[in-house]
Amino acid sequence: MIMRIGHGFDVHRLVPDRKLILGGIRIPYHLGLLGHSDADVLCHAISDAILGAAALGDIGKFFPDTDVQYKDISSIILLKKVNELIIRRNMAVYNIDSTIIAQQPRIAPYISEIRDNLAQALKLSEENVSVKATTTEELGFTGRGEGIAVHAVVLLEEQVS
Repeated sequence: MIMRIGHGFDVHRLVPDRKLILGGIRIPYHLGLLGHSDADVLCHAISDAILGAAALGDIGKFFPDTDVQYKDISSIILLKKVNELIIRRNMAVYNIDSTIIAQQPRIAPYISEIRDNLAQALKLSEENVSVKATTTEELGFTGRGEGIAVHAVVLLEEQVS
């Protein structure tokens, strides 16, 4: 067995008239994330980390924002498709560590539900899914409430014959 590590990073702008979705969970807030899909920045960063660990590129390569079939699609669906892609290559996600960077809203009350949803999407134990949230002490674009950023690190197992 070979272990592979990948890092993902994504940012989306907060705007009116959009739902705020993180890890496939709707978070009550007066702003949502702008994007072609549902703009779930957490799922996008995790997808990029998985694809990076597998040396397959990034989410835009597989689900371009110029393709109408992905307009407003749930990013949990895209994450499941990324997982299927690596499974077909004899790889599996072993664990995830992610950090949501947002001044507002408070994410802590939703972390357990987000972890469970991500674990189900990736067919993992919730013990192998870490989701943390932090602020930037009102510094930068996240601190001003202009957007949300996420860093994600993924460890993949690759079965070698």
